[in-house]
Amino acid sequence: MALQKAKDIVSTNPVVVFSKSYCPFCVDVKQLLQQLGASFKAIELDRESDGSDIQAALAEWTGQRTVPNVFIGGKHIGGCDSTMALHKEAVLPVAFFFMTSALDALKIGLDS
Repeated sequence: MALQKAKDIVSTNPVVVFSKSYCPFCVDVKQLLQQLGASFKAIELDRESDGSDIQAALAEWTGQRTVPNVFIGGKHIGGCDSTMALHKEAVLPVAFFFMTSALDALKIGLDS
């Protein structure tokens, strides 16, 4: 049940950060995404009644037990170090540009 919930969240949001509100690494990732102008969904596992179940399901799914647990375009990116490395390599802005363009094209197609 928790695994399906996590997969549903990831599949319906272009950028997802599974986080804990008190985690400094989570704060760093969310601040970076905000600075980049990325629209993202943050799931604060410490504030969810099934947060520990979701975190266990994420560990089973991705092999990563820690937060933040970041997904972009439905793909598991990793944690803070991986996200920061992608930013340093200038990959994140390009990924967000193409995701936004694809979403805009989809919306245009749906509106037609």
